[in-house]
Amino acid sequence: MPSFDEVLKEAGEFGRFQKRVFFLLSQTGITFSSLFASVVFLGRAPGNFWCRIPGAAELSERCGWTLEEERNFTVLPLLLGNESAAGQCERLDVTWDASASCSSPLGRYGNGSPPLAPCHGHWVYEQPKASIVGEYDLVCGNAWMLDLSQAILNLGFLAGAFILGYAADRYGRILIYLLSCLGVGICGIIVAFSPNFTVFLIFRFLQGMFGKGTWMTCYVIVTEIVGSDQRMVGIVIQIFFTLGIIILPGIAYLIPTWQGIQLAISLPNFLFLLYYWVVPESPRWLLTRKKGEKALKIMRSIAKHNGKFLSPHYSEITISNEEVSNPSFLDLVRTPQMRRNTLILMYAWFTSALIYQGLVMRLGITGGNLYLDFFISGAVELPSAFLIIVTMDRIGRRLPFAMGNIVASVACLITAFLPEDIPWLKTTVATLGRLSITIAFEVVYLVNSELYPTTLRNFGVSLCSSLCDLGGIIAPFLLFRLAAIWLELPLVIFSILAAVCGLLVLLLPETKGMSLPETVEDVEQLPSHFGKCGKKRKHTDTNSYI
Repeated sequence: MPSFDEVLKEAGEFGRFQKRVFFLLSQTGITFSSLFASVVFLGRAPGNFWCRIPGAAELSERCGWTLEEERNFTVLPLLLGNESAAGQCERLDVTWDASASCSSPLGRYGNGSPPLAPCHGHWVYEQPKASIVGEYDLVCGNAWMLDLSQAILNLGFLAGAFILGYAADRYGRILIYLLSCLGVGICGIIVAFSPNFTVFLIFRFLQGMFGKGTWMTCYVIVTEIVGSDQRMVGIVIQIFFTLGIIILPGIAYLIPTWQGIQLAISLPNFLFLLYYWVVPESPRWLLTRKKGEKALKIMRSIAKHNGKFLSPHYSEITISNEEVSNPSFLDLVRTPQMRRNTLILMYAWFTSALIYQGLVMRLGITGGNLYLDFFISGAVELPSAFLIIVTMDRIGRRLPFAMGNIVASVACLITAFLPEDIPWLKTTVATLGRLSITIAFEVVYLVNSELYPTTLRNFGVSLCSSLCDLGGIIAPFLLFRLAAIWLELPLVIFSILAAVCGLLVLLLPETKGMSLPETVEDVEQLPSHFGKCGKKRKHTDTNSYI
């Protein structure tokens, strides 16, 4: 009786069918990365703003002032009275009424220094709809709420990793993928038209949760329908994530309002619902659920689309005895090798996400052209996937994984201490760090899916990647709070975290060329079966299902 990998080899390990499914599901990477990095443009500076003096709106209407004239009457005297600040978070401690003069509303203060008072929610923006900052007054004392909006999104990613990761292992990959796409689209529309910041946060959380469901589930489906020698497609998917990063600044440049940007990155998810008719359930998952007939039917369809034909004696496929109906964290740490893999992968996810997102968001505080700098920073990620593809099938997974972290560590540390008067060198080294941590971030996706058995794969990837979301929650607060002490302090922290990660991943087993493990026992045998050679596993302890 043939194993699944034997049947897949005869049906075609990466034929027309897998290529079509791969291309369709890869589009999810574009929308997910746009959601992931959208805060850079949704929360960009709204241009000039100032605090409106009580009664200024009525006086401005009576006197026929333009916004610029009102600003001159309120901000210029404020700057004279408070030369140490920009004056945007304070106002003149006066009240204008009907008796105020249109030509000299300050009256008795003349050219002196009028008293000042803190502003409480009466800001005026030149471009109020350009970002959520102007929409919800996220300035001055409320500036931390912009960091909160990104943390809430990552909290949604974290919830999605647990809830939808568990659901995908129990109810099926494609079902959860389609429901997640629907959820991202609906929540994205509600976010765009939120009447207040509380509603914005609630549905941004939900959009993050469903967004994580689309990304991780499409990744697992692609990994499970190709042969062991073609699992590098998991790395190629990352190219589409990078394409989303590259496309996003173009969208933001062409669309002047944050609502338009939000809709542009959310509505395409509805198109993915059409995949219901062209992307089947993962046959590997069906086998773990004792649904061998459905799995075999899909395999015959795969063979047909690939121009091949399964042998008539393929009326049953071997599957593992092991079935985990309700996977839990204990299943990932119960045995020695699973425990080692899980703890190292969780730390690797945390470190990669924290550093990657920190470097992305750092663009918003270093000055320069935001759109151009963001585009360039995304473009430098493209070589990472090609470097991985060229090296990993030759030297394995562990060394590129470790080197990505080590090089990122060194680059961050050097960048932190390079003088500002040689910006070209500082930019070059920082770019090398961004490229290196991207390599580490992309490798951890592949290694994570290869080190867990089919019965726990989606749950294992989801749980470990939840530490990625924890890193994303911490990143904005760590970046902005430490940067307030010293602009380069976050880079020093990033360097330390990456160096530790680079050493730890060397303890993982090499997965180059191996068949995907089906059971926990297979995972426990990885060191003895593969060592450093990456030999393929023989299938043991299996049953048949007709």
